[in-house]
Amino acid sequence: MPLAPRDALNAGPRYLNRTLKESAEQLADPVGSPTCYHALRAMKGRGISRRTVLRGAGGVAVGLPLLEEMQASATVPVRAFNVFFGLGVPAPLQSEGFDGVLEPLRPLSDKLLIVRGVDQVRCDEAGINAHFDGASGAFTGEPPNGEARSGGPSIDQVVRREHYPNGQPPGVVPTLIAGTYFRRSRVSRYVHSYSFDGTVAAAMQEKPRDLFDRVFGKLSLSDAEPDQRRERLRRSILDALVSQYQYFTGSNSPLGAQSRARLADHLDRIREFEIRAFESKTDDGGEPPLPPRSRIAHGGYADPGGEGIDMALDDLTEEWRLVSDLYALAVELDRVRFGSVTFLAAGERLRIKGDYAYAGRRLFRFDDAKQRDATGAKACSHEWWHDFDPEARNEQLRAHAHMHIRETAYFLEQLDKVRDPNGKSALENSMVTVSTESGDGRHSDVKRELSGVFHAISGAGGRFKTGEIMDLHVEGIDLYNTMLDAMGATDRLGPADRAVTRADQIRV
Repeated sequence: MPLAPRDALNAGPRYLNRTLKESAEQLADPVGSPTCYHALRAMKGRGISRRTVLRGAGGVAVGLPLLEEMQASATVPVRAFNVFFGLGVPAPLQSEGFDGVLEPLRPLSDKLLIVRGVDQVRCDEAGINAHFDGASGAFTGEPPNGEARSGGPSIDQVVRREHYPNGQPPGVVPTLIAGTYFRRSRVSRYVHSYSFDGTVAAAMQEKPRDLFDRVFGKLSLSDAEPDQRRERLRRSILDALVSQYQYFTGSNSPLGAQSRARLADHLDRIREFEIRAFESKTDDGGEPPLPPRSRIAHGGYADPGGEGIDMALDDLTEEWRLVSDLYALAVELDRVRFGSVTFLAAGERLRIKGDYAYAGRRLFRFDDAKQRDATGAKACSHEWWHDFDPEARNEQLRAHAHMHIRETAYFLEQLDKVRDPNGKSALENSMVTVSTESGDGRHSDVKRELSGVFHAISGAGGRFKTGEIMDLHVEGIDLYNTMLDAMGATDRLGPADRAVTRADQIRV
């Protein structure tokens, strides 16, 4: 196993035989041009750029966390993220507020505006599928344009074009789309960031190791590399950065003691994420360990004929939380400003099994196949939503919906841990929009199913009210266009001749 950064520094000259000159040549400034050793020394006492990154062999790029020396010149970027969870929260359960299935959002309640009564009925496309229609309307307010395109741009991409018409700074991933999902028919079941022409704004990163590579760069080693070095680099991206780490934490560093300690913790955390994404045992032949496959299904294996798959709850949440951690780290490093994350697709078909707990208490024991006394698609948790009865207890649906909200809240909590230069969190400063696919819960009536879809919105740097639960009774397109107004966007969603209805109650 490769050494953690702190351990690597004590590993002796064989491990650290690269020179500081080599290290300086691998460090890039904000515009990507090489920075020499003497220039690095000159930064001491003057501060360094927020966009400084460590660059290693094979295309590795690791951003620095926000340090004291960056505060003077650092600004809070404009950011917008769409957060989707599958299957929805029936409107009667939304009415219970944080005393019901929305409970996991209570710790973040002062940083969110909970919006109820948002309709996506204009997105209904007769003869297609209400799950698909509702998911297509999330963040676009538009009916789908066929099975592989949205009906228009998603709100994050409208904000992106308004604020960065000439592109984002070097080193920022244009759009990052990631998630943990299984139902694969029709793209907008699981992708929730769209360009103006209705195509997906970026490739979906569904495997943690692919997301890791997308954020930090993927090692591509040349045959000219010495065998020993190739083996070492193949094991960890941080092995390509040890000399740079040595410089930034050593006596010639431009960083103060507190920042040096934070950088050490930062690289240790990246190493932890890398181990979680890639860890596997070395085989008997002594070859470098290869990244293992995820423990959960991906690709066609995730949706065999639409009949659903069996899923251990712990496997599901473990992978999702690693995706969430990596995405939040990308935000912290200013590697991403726009995109979406998905926890479970629209109309998800899983047969979940395992104990479910929250806040130290066990709430439920999932065993969908046994509890439904069925097989295949009919045994999936999806069916609890179809069986929803507003007059009944709906025990199984409540447990599943509570779990969906718990995992959504986990991602939001990671954003709330990211500190921005103004002292507030990335959750508070970004336009984070949470939505889902269905609302009313009565699946026998499509128009009812697409009524009252749950939404939550972050403050977006003080643009929107937070700390409230608000019943609006507006269409999704009107909510989104009001949000775009507040973000200073000149583009609008929907037909140009559609009457403007504003939801100004959400604005500060």
